[in-house]
Amino acid sequence: MPQITWEAPFCGEGNNCFRLGTDTDGNAYIAVNGQEDRPLTDSMESLRALIRDIKAGKADHLL
Repeated sequence: MPQITWEAPFCGEGNNCFRLGTDTDGNAYIAVNGQEDRPLTDSMESLRALIRDIKAGKADHLL
């Protein structure tokens, strides 16, 4: 597994916490807090697009 630099956990209502991370190869990661050994990975641009879409309300129907 590559060396991942994790951000502090982000916790929503009900203590659903996740973490975002990056590596030196330009990959982005997202994992449930405490399960960083099993992250989802994609490019940094894909992670940026995901965050932009969430901020724009495109995932509100999932909440």
